[in-house]
Amino acid sequence: MLSRSWKQLCRRYSQAVNFRTTEASPSQHNENQIGMFYTMQPDTCKQLFGHGGFPRSFMKQTKTFTEAAVMVRQPALDLIDCIKATDFDKPAIRYVLYGEKGTGKSLTLAHLLHYAHEQGFLIVHVPWVSEWLRRIPRHKEMANSPTREGFVDLPLEAAAWLLHFKTQNQAILKQGDLKVSNEYVWSKREKTEAGATLAELVELGINRVKYACDVVDALVQEIKILSNNKLCKTFVAVDGFNSFFYPLTRLRTPTKRSVKPEEVSLTTSFLEITKNDWKNGAIVLTADELAVPDDHQESYLPKYLLFRKGFEHLDPFVPVEVGRYSDKEFLSCASYYRDRLWLRGPPEMENELKFTSACNPYKFMEQCAPL
Repeated sequence: MLSRSWKQLCRRYSQAVNFRTTEASPSQHNENQIGMFYTMQPDTCKQLFGHGGFPRSFMKQTKTFTEAAVMVRQPALDLIDCIKATDFDKPAIRYVLYGEKGTGKSLTLAHLLHYAHEQGFLIVHVPWVSEWLRRIPRHKEMANSPTREGFVDLPLEAAAWLLHFKTQNQAILKQGDLKVSNEYVWSKREKTEAGATLAELVELGINRVKYACDVVDALVQEIKILSNNKLCKTFVAVDGFNSFFYPLTRLRTPTKRSVKPEEVSLTTSFLEITKNDWKNGAIVLTADELAVPDDHQESYLPKYLLFRKGFEHLDPFVPVEVGRYSDKEFLSCASYYRDRLWLRGPPEMENELKFTSACNPYKFMEQCAPL
């Protein structure tokens, strides 16, 4: 147990640096708040990230700190400004977040998701592509697609994603203004009539897991139509997008054949929504070394991580680098950790931590944990 005097010393030191902002609205964040932390409301966190979106290490940290505090950083502000200045009558612009491991790409995406939610966008968010293609224990059910020859379905994953979509967009879907334009026949007894609400289509996929992958595909098509008709603004966010283009997955057919990413029906659906053949929306993706199992990456640049196929799919796009902490950001983060009693020890220790972590946000967080 820390003595009361030591706790007071840590808090006095942390208060010497202004590391918090009271402005909780991402649309109001500006360069004066760079390096400061803002706190998301618990209800907003649960709605947007209850089914994924925050890195696991950050989720553990939020439980330890009893709050979800996100740092305002320049890449997020740049993208918010770009979205504000977007001409939504033109094809959707693709933005690709990239950077070294642990620099905060996923949290930058989370900041942008909060902005999109606040601005009333319909959100299409994939928290982490590798959860579908790389993690074996989750794939207890895989089936040949009944509607697309040569493809495999991941019905449980698709149903879980539809629940995530429903939760993130619950306010928009409850309004009932978004209607399905086409009729979809699922079986001799089940179909979705043209004119049904988008919420009904989503509910069918959640309740009838067998059709979940086809429902996701139909949902993507309908969202593009609704956006083109200016019935909604759509914000697409995919974390670890380059995983769709890595040559192999860990999925295996009953004959032990390895399944390629392009043979998974969910892959085709989200490659469709990330095309720029629709308008009234914005697309933000991340290219991450951690999204693929290769430990010997030669570069973190999008052209390398996306492979030729992925690069051609996205071209043209706007690359946005998420870098290491600046001196100001590092000092702010250290002050926040001291405030949360995550970092303990004399102030001189921070110079050493700055050197050993090389101002990498994840490494800095890890090194502070046992201190």
